Amino acid sequence: MAEYVRVSERLALPRDLDVPITGSAQRQDEYRVHVCQDEAKAVELLRAEIGGRRVALITDDLVGVLHGKRLADRLAGVGLDVSMTSFPAGEASKNLGTAAELLDWLAGTELARRDVVLAVGGGVVIDTVGWVSSTYMRGVPYINVPTTLLAHVDAALGGKVAVDHPSAKNLLGAFYQPVAVVSNVGYLSTLADRDLRAGLAEAIKKGVIASPELFELIESRHRNILAADPAVTARLVHAASLIKCRLIADDPYEHDLRRPLNFGHTIGHAVETVAGYGHVLHGEAVAFGMACAARIAERRGLLDPTLRRRLTGLLREVGLPVTHDDLPASLDPDGTVTALGQIRKIRGGRIRFVLPVELGETVIADDVTDDEIRAALTALPPGGSDD
Repeated sequence: MAEYVRVSERLALPRDLDVPITGSAQRQDEYRVHVCQDEAKAVELLRAEIGGRRVALITDDLVGVLHGKRLADRLAGVGLDVSMTSFPAGEASKNLGTAAELLDWLAGTELARRDVVLAVGGGVVIDTVGWVSSTYMRGVPYINVPTTLLAHVDAALGGKVAVDHPSAKNLLGAFYQPVAVVSNVGYLSTLADRDLRAGLAEAIKKGVIASPELFELIESRHRNILAADPAVTARLVHAASLIKCRLIADDPYEHDLRRPLNFGHTIGHAVETVAGYGHVLHGEAVAFGMACAARIAERRGLLDPTLRRRLTGLLREVGLPVTHDDLPASLDPDGTVTALGQIRKIRGGRIRFVLPVELGETVIADDVTDDEIRAALTALPPGGSDD
């Protein structure tokens, strides 16, 4: 006998057609962030999060060789139906062309709307695959499996997904939360030194804006972190993940752009755009952006010179750029200021700078001038030294 679900709706229609109709929609996303130290545990966690659904695993060509194919095989080995594809590694692939190719690939799979996409890789993979997931079938669930330190502590969290446009980084994007994050710090053992340092920039940022304890952990244990010590990196990733989740909870869709998490990013994004995507790593650009913001804060009398030197000293100690000469690509100050003008257009005519005051305390300034920015980009702080 057929079973039916009976639905009854008897709505009264208004007589006054001049009264506007109110449409509403509410959505609350919640997801678990798991931190583990080896792939066996990661597979166990992924199996539990995926359930019996089909899996489309997307990675880049480099991570595919290092981890992706093996992870796909292990997931298939525990009974999951897994399809896999990859695209060329690097920021240059984070574009509409790559996204379109991935959408075409998904359309050729048997993935249904309640199945799961796995984004396995660094920030480029996670940003791109997250955005593709947000558009395919008006949104399919996805799980982030970060493989770089930058992705572990930042990109995998918060649901900001996007691809780049020639005029601005992350111009084409959405807010679309993952259904889970599985952070296996064991993957960091295959990461290049430069990428580890770049990832550490985002963790240092979180220490400056929200946690003196995290900042001090990095000061005391950065050598262990850069050696990919799994016990120390697990502690770092767990702390950074907690901080980011707490900070975005009150405003996950950035209705208020006055967000401490943007510390270092205002100038950092402009530097990436001007240098050409991929020539300066995101973490390197953020480190330089933090140093510039600290100079602006010091010149305004907001930041004690001792703390500014402590921040730039840590950035230097872990091998990150704090002056324009430290950047791996030449910097055009005027071009950078012009790129900031594009950001100003996107943000309603204002650029908001996050300026550090103390560890765990910042101010948001929307009156930073182009002259202040140029001075921060090209000059050393008062006294002429960053030491």
